[in-house]
Amino acid sequence: MPENVLVTGGAGYIGSHVCQAVSAAGLQPVVYDNMSSGHGWAVQWGPLEGGDLVDAGRLDEVMRKYRPVAVIHLAGLIVSSDSVRDPEPYYASNVAGSLTLLEAMRRNGIERMVFSSSAAVYGEPDVTPIPEQHPRRPLNPYGTSKLVIETALQDYARAYGLHSVSLRYFNAAGADPAGEIGEAHPIESHLIPLVLDAAAGLRPAIAIYGTDYPTRDGTCVRDYIHVTDLADAHVLALRYLDRAVGAHAFNLGSGSGASVREVIRTAEGIVGRIIPLNIASRRPGDPAALLADPGRALQLLGWQPRLSDLDTMISTAWLWHQKILHRRKAMI
Repeated sequence: MPENVLVTGGAGYIGSHVCQAVSAAGLQPVVYDNMSSGHGWAVQWGPLEGGDLVDAGRLDEVMRKYRPVAVIHLAGLIVSSDSVRDPEPYYASNVAGSLTLLEAMRRNGIERMVFSSSAAVYGEPDVTPIPEQHPRRPLNPYGTSKLVIETALQDYARAYGLHSVSLRYFNAAGADPAGEIGEAHPIESHLIPLVLDAAAGLRPAIAIYGTDYPTRDGTCVRDYIHVTDLADAHVLALRYLDRAVGAHAFNLGSGSGASVREVIRTAEGIVGRIIPLNIASRRPGDPAALLADPGRALQLLGWQPRLSDLDTMISTAWLWHQKILHRRKAMI
């Protein structure tokens, strides 16, 4: 029997791809998810256990049942703008829930965690590409919630011997190349699926927020990474914890970026139609460019992104988008 790995939030977009990668590595992912934004169809590689992060008793029950050798922690709230309007759920889920999970791990003798962190811990960058040692000055409660848990993991490693890797995601994009799983958020906030919604006629247009940034075409530049490449890094992080102690952090990004206009032009070429645009003013707090320095992940984890060119990311996202077009219509 394969060893079990508990994957919180494993019914979500990134979580389901992580479960696919965990299974391919010969481990069994056990999904722990309250299904507030996850999907039953996304759980294909191991059992699903319903439960909330703040439910210590339920966490103990699941951990005793499966005896996982490690936890991959992806559950939580993710929309930065929502966290500014209503921060309380972000602290309740992302902070209090994560601390409840850590205490359950201690009670059940689980000593390894891979944590889903975010480039949002950096805030406005002083330099780009951004290295891991860059000052962490989050601009919103979402980023702060991730930073709080990264800090807690450092303390838990020193005090309790609970070892961890925090993976600071930049912009996950794309979908499983075989079309089995992909992105399907009830409220979509990510650029590429919004662009594809506009291409499919599900939205009247895509908004470009600011065209006067100091970038090559005046629009914001972001570092996109294919979700399958992102998922593979979680397995490599688990293996890293076989030989490393303490609390570690790695950027997950390509090191290069695409502007909003470049994303739209690439999507137009793939879908074969013009995508209508609305030009709007800048949004407060949007940096001109956010690019990762992924050197430590390449060197220490042995991570090699394979699918993170813009054409592949948008092509796989479009394949998935067409497959679930009826679901997208129901969501909008």
